[in-house]
Amino acid sequence: MSAALPWRLRHLLLAPHRLGFFLAMVLLWCAGLWWALVQWDRLSGALGLAYVLSPSLVHGAVMTFGFIPLFFSGFLFTAGPKWLGVAPPAAPQLLAPLLLQASGWLLWLAGAHWHLALGLGGLALACAGLLWMSALFWRLLARSPVVDTLHALVIAQACGVGCASLLGLTASVWAGADAVALACVLTGLWGFVVAVYVVVAHRMIPFFTSSAMPQLAAWRPFWALGLMLAVVVLEVLAAWLDLLQPTDAAWGNVWLLLRGTLELAAGAVLLWLARKWGLVQSFKNRLLAMLHIGFMWLGVALVLAGSSQWTGWITGTTVLPLGALHALTMGCLASLMLAMVTRVSAGHSGRALVADGAVWTLFWGLQAATVVRVLAAWSGAHGAWLLLLAALAWFCLMTLWGGRLVSWYGRLRPDGRGG
Repeated sequence: MSAALPWRLRHLLLAPHRLGFFLAMVLLWCAGLWWALVQWDRLSGALGLAYVLSPSLVHGAVMTFGFIPLFFSGFLFTAGPKWLGVAPPAAPQLLAPLLLQASGWLLWLAGAHWHLALGLGGLALACAGLLWMSALFWRLLARSPVVDTLHALVIAQACGVGCASLLGLTASVWAGADAVALACVLTGLWGFVVAVYVVVAHRMIPFFTSSAMPQLAAWRPFWALGLMLAVVVLEVLAAWLDLLQPTDAAWGNVWLLLRGTLELAAGAVLLWLARKWGLVQSFKNRLLAMLHIGFMWLGVALVLAGSSQWTGWITGTTVLPLGALHALTMGCLASLMLAMVTRVSAGHSGRALVADGAVWTLFWGLQAATVVRVLAAWSGAHGAWLLLLAALAWFCLMTLWGGRLVSWYGRLRPDGRGG
């Protein structure tokens, strides 16, 4: 029945998640295709791509600040008002800030090859859109009559970090300071994106688990949230300390040992927390298992990062920093993105809250692509081919997954209800 319903662009304005998720998917596909073409050109030279901006910086920026805040918009303006006990904004109120972000990041990708001014213009539009979107969420928070607004408040503060990081990125690119620009990207990744993820995980994973399996209580101690936010602060601090590159070798070794030890300890606690939250039991419910596996990757990423720091302390060379980074971004963030966006999209389109065979297969394809990307950081001469394979797999998986959901966003609900 739903396939027979006509797809209309105007239907994207029926609910915030329709608009935000649709724009996020379009940008996700464009960024994924662009990165796969970059990897192919690096190996073959077939496209002869020229660059006015570092492709690694362009990739890091769009993967951090591009589609993820657009996905955030769909969630924060759907679930957020329920948390805060306020009326949600209408989707047309979000149209301008979200279009500014989406168009800005498309210009950023184009500017990477054509002209610096084009890329800077794209960043300026994206900054304006993110500031506007964040202000709308702060306005919801200010109107809330709810006593416990901790989770929403931390998210709003994280949005402020994201805005500051994106402004810093824009200024750094304008000044030609690529190292500072990279530190701004890492600050946005941890201080904005990861911070929002861990707050939502702390609030929602135990709730979803207890709802699906009543025998498991919704256990979410605030020390766990504090630990995850402490990790965020550590990684933001590390991004700027690494930028300073102290000339004192003794201090550098102490920092590697200290950082590695803290990351290993935090990673071990988070892996224990993943098990405590019901990782093993969650496999009775595929959609729930996707959430738990995605959260588990956060602990794995920190263990890999800590191991990399310890290796650097012992041998003088860190061997797996990009592997740990992509265990975080592809393993944790993308897995949770796939699970949460699927859940919200199904629930608000009148469909069952289940992961069918297609979604489950795509999810495990993402896990395989993540492992390939982590191995690419280890594999020396074969690393470039593994990187291309991971990039192609990412683009194909995201296209198949997103294409299905986009077909829902432009159609009315098959059950006849609004939203």
